[in-house]
Amino acid sequence: MSRSFITYVKEDSWIHRLKGSTKLICFLLLSLAAMISYDTRLLVAVVCVSIFSFKSSKVPLKRIRFLLSFMVILLLSNFILVYIFSPEEGVKIYESRTVLWEGYGRFTITAEQLFYMFNVMVKYLAIIPMALIFILTTYPSEFASSLNRVGVSYRIAYSVSIALRYIPTFQEDFTTIFQAQQARGVDMSKKQSMFKKIRNVTYTMFPLIFSSLQKIDIITNAMLLRGFGQYEKRTWYHDAPTNKIDIIAMSISFLFVVMAFILFYVNKGRFYSPF
Repeated sequence: MSRSFITYVKEDSWIHRLKGSTKLICFLLLSLAAMISYDTRLLVAVVCVSIFSFKSSKVPLKRIRFLLSFMVILLLSNFILVYIFSPEEGVKIYESRTVLWEGYGRFTITAEQLFYMFNVMVKYLAIIPMALIFILTTYPSEFASSLNRVGVSYRIAYSVSIALRYIPTFQEDFTTIFQAQQARGVDMSKKQSMFKKIRNVTYTMFPLIFSSLQKIDIITNAMLLRGFGQYEKRTWYHDAPTNKIDIIAMSISFLFVVMAFILFYVNKGRFYSPF
């Protein structure tokens, strides 16, 4: 069975030893810093921190191979669409125009536009690894606890935890139903036309949906019988005291936010212009 879904990966790393609430706060702070500023220097620094943290987590890349492929397609699509709909956006922002290729009509290539699109791409690269670190290195119950600690209702937090726990089960059910349909003669190979592939996939999706709804009903009844949601607050088994490494991680993340505001003042806006 494929293990490409986004689920918790148990490894021995300092990233895994961070509290769930610490990882959530660091993710939110670094995302805020990346969203506030278009300063390339700050964004590249955030990317370096994100990549270093992801490498330190020891999460194997094969676990997120499908997601990485999807990210590459998303980045390329965004890159192309930004250029198609606004090929002079960088010129407007940086109030400068350095033509590298005249092109055709309004589709010219300028250094300012390439620099702007590079900054947009770096923003994605700054945020996505941190999101993956948080999801892949945080145990679902600890994830729910961290959400609750930052103000999210424990009912919602626990629902998110259950959803994350259900991903491997969902994957296993899909594989079982898919193989059962193939055993019954449903052909899903490349030889079939696109219309037949879509029709045959429905033979897998409907049993999967009904199976998932049945499991949801069982879990809901079990939680109701145990009085879930009766009280306004609850305790968490996977909660732990804050230690030195948590404080260091949050301090560094907060420093990036401070730097973003300082650069906003220095650059007299969100954008850093080398032109």
